Amino acid sequence: MSKIAILGAAESGVGAAVLALKKGYDVFVSDMGMIKEHYKNMLNEHGIEWEEGGHTASKILDAEEIIKSPGIPDNAPIVAEAIDRGIHIINEIEFAARYTDAKMICITGSNGKTTTTSLIYHILKNANYNVGLAGNIGRSLALQIAEGCTYDYYVIELSSFQLDNMYDFRANIAVLLNITPDHLDRYDNDMQKYTDSKMRIIRNQEAEDAFIYWADDPIIKAELEKYGIKAQKCPFSILSKNGMIGYIDNGTYTLETPTPFNMEQESLALNGKHNMYNSLAAGLATRLAGVSSEKLRESLADFQGVEHRLEKVATVGGVHYINDSKATNVDACWYALESMTTPTILIIGGKDKGNDYEAIRELVAKKCAGLVFLGADNSKLHDFFDPMGIPTFDTHSMKDCIEACNKLAKPGYTVLLSPCCASFDLFKNMEDRGEQFKELVRNL
Repeated sequence: MSKIAILGAAESGVGAAVLALKKGYDVFVSDMGMIKEHYKNMLNEHGIEWEEGGHTASKILDAEEIIKSPGIPDNAPIVAEAIDRGIHIINEIEFAARYTDAKMICITGSNGKTTTTSLIYHILKNANYNVGLAGNIGRSLALQIAEGCTYDYYVIELSSFQLDNMYDFRANIAVLLNITPDHLDRYDNDMQKYTDSKMRIIRNQEAEDAFIYWADDPIIKAELEKYGIKAQKCPFSILSKNGMIGYIDNGTYTLETPTPFNMEQESLALNGKHNMYNSLAAGLATRLAGVSSEKLRESLADFQGVEHRLEKVATVGGVHYINDSKATNVDACWYALESMTTPTILIIGGKDKGNDYEAIRELVAKKCAGLVFLGADNSKLHDFFDPMGIPTFDTHSMKDCIEACNKLAKPGYTVLLSPCCASFDLFKNMEDRGEQFKELVRNL
């Protein structure tokens, strides 16, 4: 019996463990941190051996293959030792894909992944497709397969961390939204290494597959020259229709494949420039999957959006509150600010990932009536933004943050939580940050 060791015991790791067991592997699960009770119960129910609070090297390094959580870097000691020993290291998506014949629609990019993934899934479900949702969103792909799900399609959101440990996986429809600086602390502050990870989305594609990408992105443009792409190229743009398969022109949303489709831009449920990109990518992916014009039009018009992404929370005392906790990099914040139409109090801060705030300087100066810094250490934010002369508050909890916003905001203003940063300095994750924001706002 072959042995598989699994590093990390959250959704992806536990899902991989259950699938590996069902496929006849000897399975051992190890987590450096503490495992949530829900996942401990799942492992115990299946009789899978596990440990928490550290790694027992002897029980990991004797495995033929290691399935690693995307959040664990290659320089973690146990991973580095496994690499030195030549043990094959993959992730849950790569492993799970071995056991399904479903078509894979895969989405990556620095920004817009979750919205685009959710929109594609919404369109396919509305068109009565037999479709599952997995990756960074939804349930573990491996667990769904282990439980006997037999979908025709999976819509999978992929981070650069996941793509790093994928080798044989093939995306039948690959969507690359954009490439902007993010997670550079994980990539030795080397933008090319991060870019290389994103470009792995097209790895193993064949002529019958499709590659959908934002043609206006300068990094993607440069990278395309390096690759012999076999798949059908489907570029989209909101700046030009020349050579594009998807575009916005004179207020009309247009797709050229497989047959022409168009609808009024103002009929789209999602607003803002960034969402035009997301809607074009989603439309192309689902049209290529065979969705009818009628169902696509209906779904693009009634999509409700994604939690924690420009989510309207409430209007209190004439002040609008918007939760954009998913904005964990500078570029995502840029798109949020760009869509603001009222004076804005911007909540920014958290665990910095090598951010360069120069990209939002002009928008902050134009749109922001105040800045509230929310992080364990806000010194970098003070150094960059204080010279701009905009009123600021320094806060270290969501409660203090909301109190500061109330002092700065006037009727007609918008308070925007769009932090540019990861959440792990003060919160469990970005969802926790967004939930605390919403709860405190609703209690005002």
